[in-house]
Amino acid sequence: MSLKKINFRNSFLILIVVAAAATRFLNLGSFSSWTNFTPIGAMAMFGGAYFSDKIKAYAVPMLTLFVSDLLLNFMYYQKFVLFYEGAFWVYLSFALMVFAGTFLKKINVVNLFLASFATVFIHWLISDIGVVLMTGSIYPQTFNGYLTALIAAIPFERNLLVSNLVFGFLMFGAFELAKSKFSILKVNKNQLQQS
Repeated sequence: MSLKKINFRNSFLILIVVAAAATRFLNLGSFSSWTNFTPIGAMAMFGGAYFSDKIKAYAVPMLTLFVSDLLLNFMYYQKFVLFYEGAFWVYLSFALMVFAGTFLKKINVVNLFLASFATVFIHWLISDIGVVLMTGSIYPQTFNGYLTALIAAIPFERNLLVSNLVFGFLMFGAFELAKSKFSILKVNKNQLQQS
């Protein structure tokens, strides 16, 4: 019986992550003021916070990001691009954002705000390394070039912060509400040891 509870809980968590990822396909890219308004930070925090199995905590959000990247690249470029230039740095920042989510032991407004800021900070510092190292980058491959890229990225990271808060409150709020209504979504200490 406890195994069914864990599987149902994991299925529900996966559904929330996939639903959030589906919003990446909304055509917000045509509005430059919406650039980088994406659920990826919230997905990472959510996976890290709720999956008791740490392999799933990383695998579900990372795989969801990879598949949605594949589909988005196909939509924009009419070809499947497995790994775009700079992908290593984006995926590294995403894995670190999942790691940050593992520290969310108590879900409340303050902790979600702190985690949202932390994940944006991680994304800002790590993903901009890839921007500087890209072939034909407008930034010199120097520390000053990196600092210039960081400054230029502030509006994009602001959008990521807003999306972390919006999607984070939606995802975490939906799961916490569902958990309060359906005990099958709760995990007790015995289930954690078995998973």
